[in-house]
Amino acid sequence: MSSRKKIGVWLPIWVSIGIAIGIFVGSKYGQFGASGRMESSGKIDAVLNYIRESYVDTVNTRLLVEDALPHIIHELDPHSEYISAAQMKRVNEDLEGHFSGIGVSFYVLRDTIVVTSIVPGGPSEAAGIMPWDRIVMVDDSLMAGKKIQNEDVLKTLRGERGSEVTLGIRRNEADDLINITVTRDDIPMNSVNATYMLTDKIGFIKLGRNFGFNTFSEFISAISMLKSRGATGFVIDLRGNVGGSLDVVVAMLNEFLDKGDLIVYTEGRNFPRADNYANGSGTCKEDDVVVLIDELSASASEIFAGAIQDHDRGLVIGRRSFGKGLVQSQRNFPDGSVVRLTVARYYTASGRSIQRGYEKGKYDEYEMDAINRYLRGDYVNVDTTNNLVPFTTLGGRTVYGGDGIMPDLFIARDTTGINSYYNAVVNRRLDEEYAMLYSDVNREKLNSFETWQELHKYLLQQPLLLNLVSYADHHGIRRRPYYIQESSDLLDNVMHAYIVRNFFGEEGFWEAYYKDDPLIKKGVELIETGKTDREAIINEVYRG
Repeated sequence: MSSRKKIGVWLPIWVSIGIAIGIFVGSKYGQFGASGRMESSGKIDAVLNYIRESYVDTVNTRLLVEDALPHIIHELDPHSEYISAAQMKRVNEDLEGHFSGIGVSFYVLRDTIVVTSIVPGGPSEAAGIMPWDRIVMVDDSLMAGKKIQNEDVLKTLRGERGSEVTLGIRRNEADDLINITVTRDDIPMNSVNATYMLTDKIGFIKLGRNFGFNTFSEFISAISMLKSRGATGFVIDLRGNVGGSLDVVVAMLNEFLDKGDLIVYTEGRNFPRADNYANGSGTCKEDDVVVLIDELSASASEIFAGAIQDHDRGLVIGRRSFGKGLVQSQRNFPDGSVVRLTVARYYTASGRSIQRGYEKGKYDEYEMDAINRYLRGDYVNVDTTNNLVPFTTLGGRTVYGGDGIMPDLFIARDTTGINSYYNAVVNRRLDEEYAMLYSDVNREKLNSFETWQELHKYLLQQPLLLNLVSYADHHGIRRRPYYIQESSDLLDNVMHAYIVRNFFGEEGFWEAYYKDDPLIKKGVELIETGKTDREAIINEVYRG
């Protein structure tokens, strides 16, 4: 489930992002050997030479190549891609789990950069920057009072490790700026967003957007912390996770499977079959497991869900996953750009390929599939796809491949309260903006609460919805009483979560936002009633 719960708004954006990233799973193949050498066609070289020698104007042939390569590679399949050096830097940050910066979270509020939190132990904390500071100047550049986007701020605050940046800070409405010099350093990007107990015996782990190289260590730390609190069952949330490193997801699955269990295998025309087995060293082999997936869970997320399913190890609930089962290998170029080429497919232990169908040259249709599923009603009714192929789990249950992972239990998306008024407010991000304004104005009071639960209890007594409606009206979204009432629970919930995040971080946000989540509640019910036991799963007791 998206943190904003707005199908009509986030779905096209996130589907496009998921496709564009390519969900790099082929890290274990490394770079091409001699057999993978990519030689330019003589015809392409001849055309470029002809342009250089004879074209009427001077042409930068390097830019011609940069423009042409993405189209050439993308013609092969939906996930082969050319990534420029500039794009690759950001992709590597996602996978490597860190970037070089000053170590703050921020929000651009009314053309002013407001610091919302400080990375513990990071360079900004060491330099003395505090939450709710306003960044007015960055070196000699004025950053306040003009339209700036998040990307503009990131480009300005990030830089080479060890480099310095001087910030002009306004604090507590004072007129005079405080100049603080910060030395940039590596800043971790957490791929486990939240870890907390749902009951005395059931822990919850929310993974972020992808599987990065640090995800396994974060995941093991989360498991260890939950076990220390008494957890013997886990709800693992892979909703919205678009995948990542194959090696990482294999290591994570090893924690749950018995020695010799086949986790996943890969095979391609020039790549012989490679099997990945559990080694028996896992720490969670006897614990109950429920995995949450949705239409944006892809690649490594699908490997995780498929392996849990194929070995009757736990239950997968939610909605059919994205269907990305192609493996990419990477060729690096001296300028930092790369080509990621599909070299194999991956298969779950039962032999399932979960890659959904595509037709060469019709990738727009492929990218629109998630939206088409929404329009068909697949998110609120049992899936209508006809492309699923039956396979058999280790215990003899029927599971499906060929078009993503079909969950053991379908749970519809809750669309209650999603209407035109709600979409207008969240599309303009006015709910988040008002939550930030409210937090800023009332920060002394809101910062006095010791737990997010105490803060949330206080917020329930405040007229936040009424104030949001007035704020939205002031920004051109007229009051529509019936729709406001219909959306009231959704708007209250997300505003409360945003405010909680400003004082208790990402984990507080997810715990507040998910407090009434139907998939999580179902996961807890399945574990508590014994339906995630292997024998119960094989006998399909969960269907009763």
